[in-house]
Amino acid sequence: MSYLLADGWIITMNPQREILEQASLLIEDKTIRAIGTRDALQQRYPEAEIIDCRERIIMPGMVNTHTHLFQTLLKGLGDDMVLKKWFTCMTGPSAVALTEEDVYAAALHGCMESLRSGVTSLVDFMYAHPRPGLTAKVIEAFEVSGIRGHVCRGFLTSGAEHGIPAELIETPEQALADARAVIDRYHQVDGRVKVGLAPSMIWALDEKVLRGTRQLADETGVLITTHVAETDFEIEQTKLRFQASDTEFLSDIGFLGPDVLAVHCVQCNSRDIRALKHHDTRVSHNPCSNLYLASGVPPIPEMLAAGLTVGLGSDGPASSNNHNLFQAMKVAALLQRGVHRDPTIMTAEKVLEMATIDGARAIGLEHLVGSLEVGKRADVVIVDTSHPAMTPIHHPVSSLVYSALGHEVSDVFVDGAYLLRAGEFTQLNQKEVMARSQRAAHSLAVRTGNDKARGWR
Repeated sequence: MSYLLADGWIITMNPQREILEQASLLIEDKTIRAIGTRDALQQRYPEAEIIDCRERIIMPGMVNTHTHLFQTLLKGLGDDMVLKKWFTCMTGPSAVALTEEDVYAAALHGCMESLRSGVTSLVDFMYAHPRPGLTAKVIEAFEVSGIRGHVCRGFLTSGAEHGIPAELIETPEQALADARAVIDRYHQVDGRVKVGLAPSMIWALDEKVLRGTRQLADETGVLITTHVAETDFEIEQTKLRFQASDTEFLSDIGFLGPDVLAVHCVQCNSRDIRALKHHDTRVSHNPCSNLYLASGVPPIPEMLAAGLTVGLGSDGPASSNNHNLFQAMKVAALLQRGVHRDPTIMTAEKVLEMATIDGARAIGLEHLVGSLEVGKRADVVIVDTSHPAMTPIHHPVSSLVYSALGHEVSDVFVDGAYLLRAGEFTQLNQKEVMARSQRAAHSLAVRTGNDKARGWR
């Protein structure tokens, strides 16, 4: 099947960062076959179905470099807590109670929500394993929804003294053995869905499992992602246990590298940034979550000046309450401007790069996705600019970053498959997915005692 996306603005994100007005793009099978004028492409591909993109922006599908899909069921339950309390009082106990149905309902809803707001690639960080088989349910949701991405098998191997529930703690041997089994069964080197490794947070891990993670990744070629320097508490605990900062310790044991995606990095200093750059480690910036949990503001401008690759993430909906990267783009830009009192320190163009081509580079997929170029996979999003919030338009990039709310996405292709067509899903029943996740969310909240209604505080 081929589609001609005709007469829209095309935000290419190619090396020249071209923005094409009244331009057209041809999708055939899984691939972007051509970019040009409507007339020229119609002549070359007369059988293509024409999708009218007047008053539309055609852009690369966005890459969400960090989330926890199971937390889709926890929206609004962790308000007004710092990270340690948030985890030990709400998120951890909820994770202990997760069933296969909970995880599948949450992941499918999260994938659907992501697609509807223009995200075509996800990195899911699945660290909750109170019972076997939960990673497989996330992978199933990826397969059913049609989204692209990495499902990263996470683990916690210590931390009981800090409130990590015993049911979530595995031995290094258990964690790595199951991770290897998941990789062997599900990882697709050239496929749409890949498996990765996700040692969770350094204060809930030990050196043995970190070294084992590095070895397993070297053997299998999978992505590693881990939380790094998110809070003051994390830095303090790392120094107590390892007599070094997160990045210093991870560098010393040979853990860091270009296949490592370091999430948050809020408390990184200049020395940490130099270590990350030395190893070409990639960074996932999650501005909404960092503010929600009052973790702080990461030194993103310094990282970018040092040449680090930085992508954007929503984080789990228990600490950002949605998967909306349009929201993350705007907050990422405005946050640094306010902190530095410099309106030029983070531009709309830069944060759009972070959400697209830099996000793809952060997870090693820039050769496939992240920009609209001939020969790349057809992960393509169409944004309807006729909504009042987006008009009048002077510059489409500015409108995407500062005006769009996320619901303006009308059409989504992943790997050339037409997943969202004129606002309607082609492979999912949105009402059924939402009803299923609502039932699971209510049941989980009741089972964990988090269902008590909260009044005005």
